[in-house]
Amino acid sequence: MRAWASSATVGPNCTVVWRRTSDLSETYLIALGSNRRHGEHGAPREVVRAAMEELSALGTVTKRSPVIESAPIGPAQRRFANAAAELESDLPPPNLLRELKRQERSFGRRRGQAWGDRVLDLDIVLWSGRAWQEGGLTIPHPHFRDRGFVLGPASAISPTWRDPCTGMTLRHLQARLTRPRGNRRDAPWLDP
Repeated sequence: MRAWASSATVGPNCTVVWRRTSDLSETYLIALGSNRRHGEHGAPREVVRAAMEELSALGTVTKRSPVIESAPIGPAQRRFANAAAELESDLPPPNLLRELKRQERSFGRRRGQAWGDRVLDLDIVLWSGRAWQEGGLTIPHPHFRDRGFVLGPASAISPTWRDPCTGMTLRHLQARLTRPRGNRRDAPWLDP
């Protein structure tokens, strides 16, 4: 048994203390995306499904969301296929990230323009250890709260998982992101 504790400042309002006291599995929420065909797996939707299967090499995939389609962001030109998976793994966050990057490369992902078209994108969104910031890895993922293509699939499989920075559940974050704008409580003239 190993025991360690640390803290991470993940943002201006998010310093989280986390502890690890045993060798039990960690649980991760992984976001998957693709908007380019793959020679073996085919269309992006099938690439995402194949990648979900490959995640099992890193632990046990306990939950899988449906694959959804989303509009491109940034310079990407094609629509994306997106999904989320819950993964139980004995790997600590940096080792899991290294393995996810290896899987992206095995599917043909090459370094290139940020936000561009890609065969496969795998991101650690949340972790049962709460928060991590070290060596280019930040958990929770810094942009997940603003991305419907992450929150939709994630809240479909883990609606009660809480963001350690805001304390809000994925279901609540999804509702905030997708609620219609301009309703009365958002009207500036109603502020006291």
